[in-house]
Amino acid sequence: MPFPSRPRRSMLYMPASNARALEKARTIPADGLIFDLEDAVAPDAKPAARAAAVAAVQSKAYGKREVMIRANGLDTPWGRDDVTAIAVSGADGVVLPKVNDADDVRIAADVLKAAGAPDTLAIWAMMETPRGILNAREIAQSSPRLAGFCVGTADLAKDLHCAHPPDRAPMLMALQTCILTARAYGLYVLDGVHVDLDDEAGYAAACRQGRALGFDGKTLIHPK
Repeated sequence: MPFPSRPRRSMLYMPASNARALEKARTIPADGLIFDLEDAVAPDAKPAARAAAVAAVQSKAYGKREVMIRANGLDTPWGRDDVTAIAVSGADGVVLPKVNDADDVRIAADVLKAAGAPDTLAIWAMMETPRGILNAREIAQSSPRLAGFCVGTADLAKDLHCAHPPDRAPMLMALQTCILTARAYGLYVLDGVHVDLDDEAGYAAACRQGRALGFDGKTLIHPK
């Protein structure tokens, strides 16, 4: 793999628009942090969140943990500016939401290159649409910058019009497609979030299932 192997058991999304969350993230014992500019940030707060995320990364206050920033999609009014800012932020990676095909990754890679991003800045593709799952093989071969997949189970279930039960049975084919493709092409792959914060037993079961399936780790939406 072109990008280093490291513990990615817990990769915590933190809203970049929340200064307290960015401060708290300094002490949370997650393996990695993903400062979020997309789902967790209201439209009118996105430019300020972008600046806050970049400043947080540049503060180097998060120790040896992997730190990434999730951009808005390049088809949104904020996406290109997000990726351009992330390029020279010092982040370990940029997380691209709703990747549908290889061109989505290639365009982002071109924006990063034009903005002066170092070769060490990785791209992580969020696999959370039916088109993305069906195009997993092409996405996996899209760019040398691609380090791995992040599965977005909540959005995937919504687009599939399927239930999202604790055992995630309606999505198992999609999950296994991402794992199979990642292993075939030397990528890392992270499991989706568990959205019910009060369901500790279900969360533990989902973690055990993710490990059994072969995921490298799990994305999280709350320090709890």
